[in-house]
Amino acid sequence: MPIYEFHCEACNKDSEVLVRSSDWKGTLCPKCGSTRLEKKFSTFAASVAGGGAADLAGSCSGVPSSCGMCGTGKPHSH
Repeated sequence: MPIYEFHCEACNKDSEVLVRSSDWKGTLCPKCGSTRLEKKFSTFAASVAGGGAADLAGSCSGVPSSCGMCGTGKPHSH
């Protein structure tokens, strides 16, 4: 089962919850117990055998706040 990110409309907190992708409605907020969760759009990380993200040409998104290469010290461009 994957881990999804949720935002609770009741307590205004974000949480990660391990749920089935089709059965998440009705899941309880781990912070307050409410069922008023909204699934957030989130990015994922992957590992690559042999060297990682630095070996992937064009892996920079062009947006520093969502770029997987920014902050790693690896050369890339926007």
